[in-house]
Amino acid sequence: MSDNSFGRLFRFTTWGESHGPAIGCVVDGVPPRMPLAEADIQGFMDKRKPGQSRFTTQRREPDIVRILSGVFEGMTTGTPIALMVENMDQRSKDYSDIADRFRPGHADYTYQAKYGIRDYRGGGRSSARETAMRVAAGAVARKILDHVLGAPVTIRGALVRIGPHEIDRSRWDWGIVGDNPFWCPDAEAAKAWEGYLDGVRKAGSSAGAVIEIHASGVPAGLGEPVYGKLDADLATAMMSINAVKGVEIGSGFAAAAMPGEEAHDAMRMKDGKVAFETNHAGGILGGISSGQDIVLRFAVKPTSSIPIPRPGVTAGGEEVEIRTTGRHDPCVGIRAVPVGEAMMAIVLADHLLRHRAQVGL
Repeated sequence: MSDNSFGRLFRFTTWGESHGPAIGCVVDGVPPRMPLAEADIQGFMDKRKPGQSRFTTQRREPDIVRILSGVFEGMTTGTPIALMVENMDQRSKDYSDIADRFRPGHADYTYQAKYGIRDYRGGGRSSARETAMRVAAGAVARKILDHVLGAPVTIRGALVRIGPHEIDRSRWDWGIVGDNPFWCPDAEAAKAWEGYLDGVRKAGSSAGAVIEIHASGVPAGLGEPVYGKLDADLATAMMSINAVKGVEIGSGFAAAAMPGEEAHDAMRMKDGKVAFETNHAGGILGGISSGQDIVLRFAVKPTSSIPIPRPGVTAGGEEVEIRTTGRHDPCVGIRAVPVGEAMMAIVLADHLLRHRAQVGL
């Protein structure tokens, strides 16, 4: 299987399956003499791990990360960094009934069509379990950003919609995002989502979500004007996350309805520097960062694994009704928040190293 790697100068490759003995990644391109410890990574792993509330899968994985190579006496050596997490709570028997069945909404049929073989236990390689190692690689990327720039880059995400229910942006408060199980910046919306998602879960259904990611402290100049556009690479990164079906930068699709004089962010000088009056472009102009906050959103479809019977087919061509049992997220978008943050960090670190290689800092 190809295309298990992402990035150019900062590049990582993930390996492992949902129900295998372990998952891991190899991170390459990390500058030498950068402080790095497992504790720098574990906090972000804890943010993504399953079983933290009734609104996520009850699979219990501690997701303890181990650094196997590339670090000596607390410093990176410039060689590949291998990271590993053991799988501790697999229940492969939950999937025995769908060994020869293609579940609607899943990659079962397409994997079989492409490779002629598939690991049906939890989706194997197509499982969202793989995203744990993106979070690990993203933690390393965050260290690179701060280390190379000598100033912090703040990357944070929030859930802004579950199903048809959106937040009220006038109540946005980053300070409460970690105080509710949804990473929601609107306390009232978070409370309402509890009742809504309880109902969805009890009905055996699932809900989609929209996640918004912000990056502050990114310098102007990252990205390329043609095929290496920063926003294009960010869109690719977000679209590679499981169940993501759409990405928008800045005002996104709403920009199509704006008049030009409103959509184009006006510029003025402030304290000898260029300042923007608005940020409809999401911090990227012509594929290159403007120095403003980078803002994007991505949409996650409802979890495909639900116990409600749905029409499907078998490997032998028989039409059947399929119920997916096991432990699944009623809204997979909740745990996609730290994954989106990680992919933002990975793209920014890669572009920072590419920029430094091409034009210096």
